[in-house]
Amino acid sequence: MEENAKIYVAGHRGMVGSAIVRELEKQGYNNIITRTHTELDLCRQDAVEKFFEAEKPEYVFLAAAKVGGIIANESALADFMYDNMILEMNVINSAWKSGCKKLEFLGSSCIYPRMAPQPMKESYLLTGELEKTNEAYALAKISGLKYCEFLNRQYGTDFISVMPTNLYGPNDNYHPTHSHVLPALIRRIHEAKENGLGSVTCWGDGSPLREFLYVDDLANLCVFLMNNYSGNETVNAGTGKELSIKELTELVAKVIGYTGEILWDTSKPNGTPRKLLDVSKAEDLGWTYKTELEDGIKLSYEDFLNNPTRAGR
Repeated sequence: MEENAKIYVAGHRGMVGSAIVRELEKQGYNNIITRTHTELDLCRQDAVEKFFEAEKPEYVFLAAAKVGGIIANESALADFMYDNMILEMNVINSAWKSGCKKLEFLGSSCIYPRMAPQPMKESYLLTGELEKTNEAYALAKISGLKYCEFLNRQYGTDFISVMPTNLYGPNDNYHPTHSHVLPALIRRIHEAKENGLGSVTCWGDGSPLREFLYVDDLANLCVFLMNNYSGNETVNAGTGKELSIKELTELVAKVIGYTGEILWDTSKPNGTPRKLLDVSKAEDLGWTYKTELEDGIKLSYEDFLNNPTRAGR
């Protein structure tokens, strides 16, 4: 990408989109265009088509999505599938029709089969059954990835996709029931400390293994791939390291300074038992992550404390 190329970041107010904007600005890109949801509803095909016809962005980062944790996904299956499917199809299709040079689609590691061999390679896509708790979201993301691939095959576009592991960092969602595991833990343990509670109860039994990538590291990879990768197969984005939810909870408690007891509510779902990405493809391209988990949690906790509206307080 040339420094003055017109770059559209869809979803620039979200955690991923805002990190991509920060990274682009850091690297000297000076012609970034954005639209808020009020200015442009990506679920409205006519509005998206008019936007692309008028602006004709040369490069597109598609980071917009309807996202949430296990409970949010389970309680709004139809909404998660429809909203994500519609908005990504509108953006990808309009980017192709308007002559966009390159588009990068942001997916999620939940696209891989529930019981896929670990660590999960990009080639494991569609080789088994999906995790039921986020099946609707996964199906939408798989459709976006495949639409990019099919446009490349049929029309010679240069549309790529990247599949991140669990993300965290600035601008995260700390909602008590609709957030992902790490921000939910930050909020729950912070409130337990603030209220002087002797114990805090977490969902599941703490046994699932998870991998976490700091969002600014993902943004760095996204820009790197836009400049260095073309291909139909997605690229995994992660650290290649995992820990149990129990270990994660203890680490969050350590960062926050909470010394109470951690209890587990086994009536709540665990989700996928293990979800670790094989990141050798990104490494072979010349990219590795930079932020270790404890350092990233410290930065996230600072963000939580300094953004009361995001903390939902």
